[in-house]
Amino acid sequence: MKTSIATVSISGSLPEKLDAIQKAGFDGIEIFEQDFIAHDGSPREVGNMIRDMGLDITLFQPFRDFESLPEPLRAKAFDRAERKFDLMQELGTDLVLICSSCHPEAIGGIDRAAADFHELGERAAKRGLRVGYEALAWGKHVNDHRDAWEIVRRADHENVGLIVDSFHTLSRKLDPNSIRSVPGDKIFFVQLADAPLIDMDLLYWSRHFRNMPGEGDLDVTGFMQAVMATGYSGPISLEIFNDQFRGGSPTTIAKDGHRSLIALMDDVRRTEPTVTVDMPAMPPRIGVNGVSFVEFASRGAEAEQLEAMLQTLGFEKAGNHIAKNLALWTQGDVRIVVNRETEGYASSAYTMHGTTVCDIGLSVDNAAATVARAMALGANTFNQPVGPGELDIPAIRGLSGSVMHFIDEESGLSNVWSVEFTSDENVGTGAGLRSIDHLAQTMSYDEMLSWSLFYTSLFSMGKSPMFDVVDPDGLVRSQALETKDGSFRITLNGAETHRTMAGNFLADSFGASVQHIALATDDIFATRDAMAECGFKPLPMSDNYYADLAARFTLSDEKLAKLKAGSILYDEDANGAFYQFYSQPYAGGMFFEIVQRKGGYAGYGAPNAPFRIAAQKRLMRPKGMPKA
Repeated sequence: MKTSIATVSISGSLPEKLDAIQKAGFDGIEIFEQDFIAHDGSPREVGNMIRDMGLDITLFQPFRDFESLPEPLRAKAFDRAERKFDLMQELGTDLVLICSSCHPEAIGGIDRAAADFHELGERAAKRGLRVGYEALAWGKHVNDHRDAWEIVRRADHENVGLIVDSFHTLSRKLDPNSIRSVPGDKIFFVQLADAPLIDMDLLYWSRHFRNMPGEGDLDVTGFMQAVMATGYSGPISLEIFNDQFRGGSPTTIAKDGHRSLIALMDDVRRTEPTVTVDMPAMPPRIGVNGVSFVEFASRGAEAEQLEAMLQTLGFEKAGNHIAKNLALWTQGDVRIVVNRETEGYASSAYTMHGTTVCDIGLSVDNAAATVARAMALGANTFNQPVGPGELDIPAIRGLSGSVMHFIDEESGLSNVWSVEFTSDENVGTGAGLRSIDHLAQTMSYDEMLSWSLFYTSLFSMGKSPMFDVVDPDGLVRSQALETKDGSFRITLNGAETHRTMAGNFLADSFGASVQHIALATDDIFATRDAMAECGFKPLPMSDNYYADLAARFTLSDEKLAKLKAGSILYDEDANGAFYQFYSQPYAGGMFFEIVQRKGGYAGYGAPNAPFRIAAQKRLMRPKGMPKA
């Protein structure tokens, strides 16, 4: 499988783009004319620079407003084409993309367009070049790949073929299965882009909101199933127009692009088993059975403060590591490790971020397969020395350089707690917490699509639509990812300004990842009472919140009083109810959440988020006051 990406898809100068594309693992590029013109090298120098980096020029684009023009515009269009043919030969590429005309004087007519392309094919053939025709979703007369194919078919020239683009097909809600009837050798090139479903002008949508396959809502997999069913064996390329990507890191965007193509084509060969996809075998998306542990890096008084908070939550110390300064705290199926090591990765994480979640352990069916798929998708593995009596647990790097370990039953890695930790047999039942409901990771908004793709391409997870959380000082974007059975849930929260609570957390912690951990109980009121006996201090909510709650929902006076007394927040939908309360923020804005889900409630209490944030901000240091 030959992978490619249009240079317009990422930011930077042409050399910077090429460097990022090459390092990400792509085989070739579509050279966008604007990128070439902006560069100060000659066509031959540019072509040599690209090939010296081990890349092919898979396509030159775009050539606009060619077909179905009256004279003298028609003659001028052919003259322009000849000049571009000269340029292509200097660059060293043989294929040009011609998009359907938007020219106000274009006449239209399939036979007229076919005649133009036949003549252009004759001219291209004399130079050993090929012409690909693409239907723009907003083309004046041709805006459907089926019409573009009919023009190519009637042009009847071996140097003229079809170019299909997932956005142009799927944005118009055209059935991609109609592509299956096109001979594979007449499809000269395939361009891919996903996009969020937004009701807006097609041109504006395309120019500003395209994203990588898997980052949006379009059925790019179904599109590629249809393409591959034709026998197509040419390049598979990304063409992304996105304002966020234009200002992002070229390296990150290129890596995401390559990851998206690998994940997409793996999906295609699994869902369309009769097609041939020339790429190495890799394990399927990984099922996650839950969070095995969360590890904090901490030290000194901060570690004591953290452990004191764990005690108020009902956790009890269950043991110590046999060789390292690690303490294990447990309650129900929840394991929290406090790492006080002064050397190694956790020590570095503490030095960088202060008290922080440095490691997340996930329970999976096969740990080795998880890392194998992660590596195939371009993730960075994590390794550290394994001491006597310790298990070698596979791991990769996660958000902000944090670590993600994978534990399974089959290889015996799930025995790590009895192998590496001493045991305290007197551990009690705690306050009724049974499991980790979800983890909440905070990041820059520009990173959200990248990490959403990271999780959904590696694990078998779905994603909810992105929504805005109102902070008194700005907006935070949020998106939930979860397995089908809810055994693993994670929310991604993107901060656009340091003034929001999420942004302030990033600034204070120098980019730490996990901002809060939500713990599940089956009886929120009993858990709240048990924690009160342990000295837990909840996040206090305003009386105004409960007055509004009484107006929004049909709650008895008794229940409303219990909610208010416990500083418990409430939400409900057609499927069930949701209860939640919070710890007060600590260590730069981290906090714990306690939740109970009743019935089929599948959300996260989003309507309560603005009130929770306002309450938290009332307890944090005033704006402008330096950190102690």
